[in-house]
Amino acid sequence: MTAHDLSILMLSWEFPPRIVGGISSHVFNLSLALARRNVDVHIVTCDFPGAPEYEQIGKIRVHRFNSKIPSPSFLGWIFSMNQTMAEKAIDVINDLDEDVDVIHAHDWLVAEAAIRLRDEFSKPLVSTIHATEIGRRNGIRNDYQRTINEVERHLVNQSHELIGCSKYMAEQISYAFDVQNERIHVIPNGVDASKFGLKLDTRQITQRYAKKGERIVSFVGRLVFEKGVHVLIGAVPKVLEKVPRVNFVIVGEGGMKDYLTKEAWDFGVADHVFFTGFVDEKTLISIYQASDAAVFPSLYEPFGITALEAMAAKTPIVVSDTGGLAEIVENEKTGIKVYVDNSDSLAWGILRILENSDLSDKIRRNAYKKALREYDWDEIAGKTIDVYRRALTRERKPTAVPICLPFPALEEYPDEMRVLLLMHILGAVDETMAKRPAELAELLGMSIERIRSLLQKLSESGCTASFKDSLRRLRYFLTKTGMIKVLSVFS
Repeated sequence: MTAHDLSILMLSWEFPPRIVGGISSHVFNLSLALARRNVDVHIVTCDFPGAPEYEQIGKIRVHRFNSKIPSPSFLGWIFSMNQTMAEKAIDVINDLDEDVDVIHAHDWLVAEAAIRLRDEFSKPLVSTIHATEIGRRNGIRNDYQRTINEVERHLVNQSHELIGCSKYMAEQISYAFDVQNERIHVIPNGVDASKFGLKLDTRQITQRYAKKGERIVSFVGRLVFEKGVHVLIGAVPKVLEKVPRVNFVIVGEGGMKDYLTKEAWDFGVADHVFFTGFVDEKTLISIYQASDAAVFPSLYEPFGITALEAMAAKTPIVVSDTGGLAEIVENEKTGIKVYVDNSDSLAWGILRILENSDLSDKIRRNAYKKALREYDWDEIAGKTIDVYRRALTRERKPTAVPICLPFPALEEYPDEMRVLLLMHILGAVDETMAKRPAELAELLGMSIERIRSLLQKLSESGCTASFKDSLRRLRYFLTKTGMIKVLSVFS
C-alpha cells in the first residue's frame, strides 16, 4: 500500500483555534505533514467561537460539531461530547466518496468515540497517548483520577497500535497498562524550525516587558501544577539576587494563574513577573526570540513541545531533568538540565545562561541544529504512515467495554474556578446558553451576592462576558479565555 492510498480520520477534542494544550499543535502540524505525503486527512473536533463548522486548510479537511452540551460534570460532558463526536464522524465517513482506512485517536478525551467508530466501520484504531493520568498526578488517589485512568486503559486495550511521543512515554504506557512493547511506537513531536527560526522584530516585546538594559526569561505552557510554574516563581528571588535586572514573562492560561500571581506578590517579585495569558503565534515567536532564556520546569512532561519551539527560535533553554525533556536536552550542549521541583536548582540553571554568554551562544547554535535535524514534521509523518500500515495488517479485533463515569464534586476547586466549571458543564459558552447569577447561585449553594462578586472578577479578567436579555436581566457566558482556562485543568 502506498501513501496516496491512505485515508485517515483523526479525532481530537482540540484543534486550532481551540488551543488547550499541546495536542492542538500536534494534530495540526502532523495533519499538514501527512497531507504533503498525499494522505487524505479528515479531522473531527469540537467547535469553538469564530471557527467554521467545516473548513479546508491546505489539503486537510476539518469538521466541527456542537460541543455546547449541558451535563452534570466535566466527565459527564466528556461522555456526551464523545457521543456527539461519534455521530458527526459517522456522518463524515458516510458522506465520503472513498473509504476511511484508519481511525486515529488523540488521547483519552476521545476514547469512546474512537472505539465506537472502530466497531461501526470495522477499521483499525491507532491511538496517540499524549499523557497519562497516573503520570500527571504521580499516582491515582481518588475516584475521579481512577476513572480517567480506566478510560485510558480502555483506549489502550482497544487500539491496534499505540504511539508515544518519547521513550519515557512509551515505557509509561507499557508499565501503566501492561502493554506489549511491539504495539507501542515512539514518534516524537516536531517543530517547524523555518517558522520559529525566522527572525522577527522583537522591539515591541522588549519595550512591553523590559526597560532598557533589562533581560527577559520566559515560560510558555499551561498554568497547571505539573508544568512547575510555581517552581519558577520560587526561583525568581534567587535569580534577582545575582542578576537584578531580569523580568519573567509567563505565557499561558490555567487554573493556577491566580495562585501564581499571589505567589509573585508574596515573594516580593510581582514587578518582575508578567502574565500574558494566551498570545497569537507571531507574538509567541517574538517572546521566544526576545528572551535570554526560556524555562520549562515541569514536574511531569511526556515530551515538551514548547521547549522544542524555543530551540527552533534559537533561545537557550533550561529544563527539568525529567520525562521527554530529558531526552530532548543534552546538558550544556543543547540546554541546561536542573533538578525536578527544586527552585534553587532552577535558579542556578537560569543563572548559568544569563551569566555565561559563550555557553548561551553555544546552546543556541546546537539546539537549533538539533531541532532541524531530528524533529522535522515530514519525517514524523513518514513514521506515522508506517504505523498506519502496520495497523492495517494486524489481526486484532478487541471488544469494546463501556465505561461508567462518576460525577466529581466541584467543591475541590476554588470558588472562581467552580463558577467557570459549572458554566462549562451547563454549556454556557455563548449568548443562547448564558445563565443568570441566580441560577448559578442555586446550583453552587452560594449566596447571590457572592456569585455576583465572582462574576464581576471573572468579567474583569476576561473569562466571562454578559448581556441583558429581553427582560433586562444580566446573563453570563464563558469567553474564549474562560473556556480555555476551564479546559486546561483537564488536558
